[in-house]
Amino acid sequence: MAAEKKIKSRDLQYCKLVIDTGRTMAARSLTVATWGNISARDPKTGNIYVTPSGMDYKKAKPEDVVVFNSKGIRIQGMRKPTIEKDLHIELYQARDDIHAIIHTHGLYTIAVGVAGLGLPAVTEEFAQVFGTEVPLCKYAIPGTPDLAKNVVEGFGKDRYGVLMPSHGAVTAAADMNMALKQCDVLERAAEIFILAKQLGGEIRYIPKEDVDHMFRFHHNQYVQ
Repeated sequence: MAAEKKIKSRDLQYCKLVIDTGRTMAARSLTVATWGNISARDPKTGNIYVTPSGMDYKKAKPEDVVVFNSKGIRIQGMRKPTIEKDLHIELYQARDDIHAIIHTHGLYTIAVGVAGLGLPAVTEEFAQVFGTEVPLCKYAIPGTPDLAKNVVEGFGKDRYGVLMPSHGAVTAAADMNMALKQCDVLERAAEIFILAKQLGGEIRYIPKEDVDHMFRFHHNQYVQ
């Protein structure tokens, strides 16, 4: 507790949010070991809070979180940040509507990416959360500027998820609760997509006009 008192109360709120989300991600089998990473942005200050590199999610503490300002300059934290810090920082810089990012290493989303596929709208909850698709971005080595660039390009101006070849998925939202829901919806949709492929029948993709209707309803009316 002594270490936590050194962190300002507002910073502590976001540090705890990042740590708690990491534990939730691990508990839901959305990653393996210490892979994956999480960040949150404070809309008031623009500060970005990211997970430390290579730490057990169960053992990490709020003071292990690394904080950057909106320009990507470290302002707090002694740990090495996640190697994907540039991915998080650049996505925030590109999208004003995003304040939470989760990078998972889920079994089924990785499998879809390994197959060289993006994920189309095959379930209604997917259509409501993501719209028409979660695309597959271009490949780049983890932790590199190229990967950060490719993910940001994949998100564009209005997407909320991207698959990375042989790597995992990234979801982003206005808040952490929504980002976690996106992770669950994306992983479930990937599993259903794979199972449907194995059945050998023709995959039914939800028509775009229906997807657009459900997406608008979910984001504008359904959520409290």
